[in-house]
Amino acid sequence: MPGDVAAGIAAPVALTERDPHVDAGRLLAELVPPPRFDSVRFSTYVPDPAQPSQSRAVRALEEFAAGLGGPAQGTARRRWFRGKVPERPATPGGIYLDGGYGVGKTHLLASLWHATDAPPAQKAFGTFVELTNLVGALGFRPAVDALSSHRLVCIDEFELDDPGDTVLVSTLLARLAAAGVRLAATSNTLPGKLGEGRFAAADFMREIQGLSERFTSLRIDGDDYRHRGLPQAPDPYTDEQVTAAAVRTPGAALDDFGPLAEHLAKVHPSRYGALVDGIDAVFLRGVRQVTDQAAALRLVVLADRLYDREVPVMASGVPFDQLFSAEMLRGGYRKKYFRAVSRLTSLAREASRLA
Repeated sequence: MPGDVAAGIAAPVALTERDPHVDAGRLLAELVPPPRFDSVRFSTYVPDPAQPSQSRAVRALEEFAAGLGGPAQGTARRRWFRGKVPERPATPGGIYLDGGYGVGKTHLLASLWHATDAPPAQKAFGTFVELTNLVGALGFRPAVDALSSHRLVCIDEFELDDPGDTVLVSTLLARLAAAGVRLAATSNTLPGKLGEGRFAAADFMREIQGLSERFTSLRIDGDDYRHRGLPQAPDPYTDEQVTAAAVRTPGAALDDFGPLAEHLAKVHPSRYGALVDGIDAVFLRGVRQVTDQAAALRLVVLADRLYDREVPVMASGVPFDQLFSAEMLRGGYRKKYFRAVSRLTSLAREASRLA
């Protein structure tokens, strides 16, 4: 660790030296929009005038949120536990935001959560991965019990390329829908399908099978907002520049990329959020292309947690658009990798002010 720490600034920490432990209570309490989306609302979403589907989606979601008022779903939950499925509500039981990368689906999903007239304890917001981690931590039936009294459950980034977890989460959603919980979800279009005139709605409806009739699909067209009119991602810095910037930045974490990638294999992805608790900026030396798929998927989760928390990332080595091999970007998990590249590029731009 560098010795000449700037006056009054604590030495950078190393993520490789952290081994956080997270209990189930924290997993439940954290099912809220992440800091990046804490202040978003429908009014702060700026539709692209060239994409009328974006304005239509805002209006439809505002109507959906208005239909979520009234008493909590406890009565429906009790009917379900007696073996009776509640009557289908007049408004859609679920809504699915169908669109490509960076069209603002997470912004709109978080706005729906904020607009729902219910206390935070009666509405949940989490990614597909966070829901699978919750089931893993609690067990399936306790997870159903914990969420069945909710008025709304939002699932961001529903993973259409993981058959095992898709079945698990689809079954969970079926139980929640039977208990009267309203559902909202997003997923990303596979990059190879962009521009083909269809998004992921058909894939999503097929995967949730029996639930599909409960969902109304909202198509949202558009380009990745993170790259609309913005400069290209900055070139990587030198190791010396990264180290010097870390030393003078409060709340910094400084790691070599290789050891960090190895450390992530020892920490369950459900704890990656806790891994970066209290970190205001991440500095990485020697980023190199990842060829191992398991390591790559762990980096995707870390990128998501950093992006959620608006933690800038300054790095040396290969640029982030070369983090995953061309073969990986053509493979079954490519949508995850494209999302990670988009988000890391955005965080690298934000880190330019630290140089």
